Amino acid sequence: MIMYDDKQIKYLKTTAVKSLVGDDGEFTISGAGVVTYLTGTTAKTDSEITTEMARIQAVYDSHLYSRTRKAKYDLLNQDEMRYDDVKNSTTTWVDAIDTIKAAHPKP
Repeated sequence: MIMYDDKQIKYLKTTAVKSLVGDDGEFTISGAGVVTYLTGTTAKTDSEITTEMARIQAVYDSHLYSRTRKAKYDLLNQDEMRYDDVKNSTTTWVDAIDTIKAAHPKP
């Protein structure tokens, strides 16, 4: 089980409430995590917020492979690799990308 600090939980809860109330909804969240809805915004139940938080976390978790791949791609000097491959008729860049994709496949 992943443990989150108070700041991470507040961010996730804020994101969930924003998702539920839409762009026109106005609310505040106290340091204790209590949601206060401003005039004209329909209040959401704790159950709705918790369900939305779980949905958002699941979407985030499902893209781990993508975040990991990007971090690995960023370590490559891809422009130089592609240039060298063209000049030398090699496949170093393609091989490096294929290795990263094989190590971190899409689910």
